[in-house]
Amino acid sequence: MRIWTRGDTIRTSIAALIVAGLLVWATAIGNDPALGSNASFSLLIGTALGITFERGRFCFFCIFRDGIEYKITTPFLSVFSAIAVGAIGYAIVFGMFLPDTTTGEYPPAAHIGPVSWVLAVAAFTFGIGMALSGACISGHLYRLGQGSLRAIPALIGSLVGFGLGYVTWNDLYLGSIQGAPTLWLPHLLGYSGALVATLALVIGLSVLALKLGKKDDKYSIPVAEPISLASLRDQLIKRRWSPIFTGAIVGVLGVLAYLRIEPLGVTRQIGSSTRTFLDANGLIPETLNGLDVMTGCIGLITETITNNGWILIGIVIASFAAALSGNRFKVGGLTLPNGITALVGGVLLGWGGMTALGCTVGVLLSSTQAFSIAGWVFFAFALLGTFVGIKLKLHRI
Repeated sequence: MRIWTRGDTIRTSIAALIVAGLLVWATAIGNDPALGSNASFSLLIGTALGITFERGRFCFFCIFRDGIEYKITTPFLSVFSAIAVGAIGYAIVFGMFLPDTTTGEYPPAAHIGPVSWVLAVAAFTFGIGMALSGACISGHLYRLGQGSLRAIPALIGSLVGFGLGYVTWNDLYLGSIQGAPTLWLPHLLGYSGALVATLALVIGLSVLALKLGKKDDKYSIPVAEPISLASLRDQLIKRRWSPIFTGAIVGVLGVLAYLRIEPLGVTRQIGSSTRTFLDANGLIPETLNGLDVMTGCIGLITETITNNGWILIGIVIASFAAALSGNRFKVGGLTLPNGITALVGGVLLGWGGMTALGCTVGVLLSSTQAFSIAGWVFFAFALLGTFVGIKLKLHRI
């Protein structure tokens, strides 16, 4: 049992006030006719995600790196748990929106995208970007809340990368994406078959991950101690949440987000801000062929904060509160060399995320939960890109 100090009480009290402030802010937003309930709910989702990401260390690069470099594979269970829980919820929601899967139609707004070599290259590039910058985009957002200054050039780089993605989009779309197949498992197997196939794959990957990992993986060792208010407080605030618990929360939040607003993602606001700026300055094609009618984290021209933007605000502020309460907030981590690699890695993250129509949250999670083959393709090639990046020691530059 870790000792609880007066400093812990002060930090946790401040963190509680910050979270309470977010809840009050969400209420005020909901009562503002210009913003509405969707913006309010988005801020609440972002708040929950920020706490969960920070407490569970839900960063895809960290999860991939631990498994590849250190053979610590238990954190993979957070990803698989999120997919499993989300898939169950999505199957229920899809049944309400599109009861008949034989019509050839797709559920509204779900991240079900085309599968082509462009998706594979984008995902691979995203994986390299993770290795070079030290996190995925969602990881940089919650690390910003932890005080990571290196997240700043990485996120700036992602804006540049999105811009490059818009510049290259038309050629890639007309050459390969336009005619690529959109593969949705329920069209082939129905909802029950798609769910069984997804859960079977998740279970198989979970077993494989555990077999390939170290037997003394610290995250898989249960803590044997009497249950008390002190132990619960310690587990809630100081200790890393278990991977399965963390993933389950992310899965539930993903279903709620889709049911109430749109599928989870963290790049729509980044893409919208970039596209709006570039369009206003005539730096991208006037028409981006097919982009606005596709599903995914599509950046639209807008002068306001999107629902996704409110999610990002919630993630950063809530992750700061969670880090502060557990005494994990520390400003720093930026040097000239790693700032440059973060910037370059961010560019790769942005280009890969824009071209793939989302990132590890918007495609890897939301697409696999929606039974889209595109999500699994992104997963495989993002993992491959991270593997190559780690073997090249890009994460140590």
